[in-house]
Amino acid sequence: MTAAGPGPTRPSGAPPRAVTAVLFDRDGTLIADVPYNGDPERVRLLPGARQAVDLLRGAGVATGVVSNQSGIGRGLLTHADVRRVNARADALLGGVDVWLYCPHPPEAGCDCRKPRPGLVLRAARRLGSAPGACVVIGDIAADLGAARAAGARGVLVPNAATRPEEVARAPVTAPDLLCAVRGLLGGDGS
Repeated sequence: MTAAGPGPTRPSGAPPRAVTAVLFDRDGTLIADVPYNGDPERVRLLPGARQAVDLLRGAGVATGVVSNQSGIGRGLLTHADVRRVNARADALLGGVDVWLYCPHPPEAGCDCRKPRPGLVLRAARRLGSAPGACVVIGDIAADLGAARAAGARGVLVPNAATRPEEVARAPVTAPDLLCAVRGLLGGDGS
């Protein structure tokens, strides 16, 4: 992982904070982003996603997914559609501990839509983890904003949809999901 711009620092020789849970964004982070996807057959894991989840599971770190799914609030998807897509992704990933999503459109002003902290706080509670011991991994600034608002840490894994200014402002970035997880685990994770 690399630091981009000013970011959190720790005193020399101080151990990193323990990570008890990693919360992933879904679309563009774990699976290919298919806008308003309600079809489980279109779910494709991104490179390294299964290995990253396997590494965390093997290290005893809880996992979760926190995802904005505004297609529900816009009438383009149903809750059942999102649950079917999540179930397919969960099967491909070998099982994630908790799946949470915000069904509201941006204009709803809810507390659960990232960059607000609601999803991260709910996931931390369900996993029995303090928010400060959680890391959110995502591909856009809203993911990192939700982490920051909840008192968690964030790691940006940029992709083609990530704006350059989001990368420049991210306190921590990683070139891919597997590198992000290995960095959190303190090395190669093997």
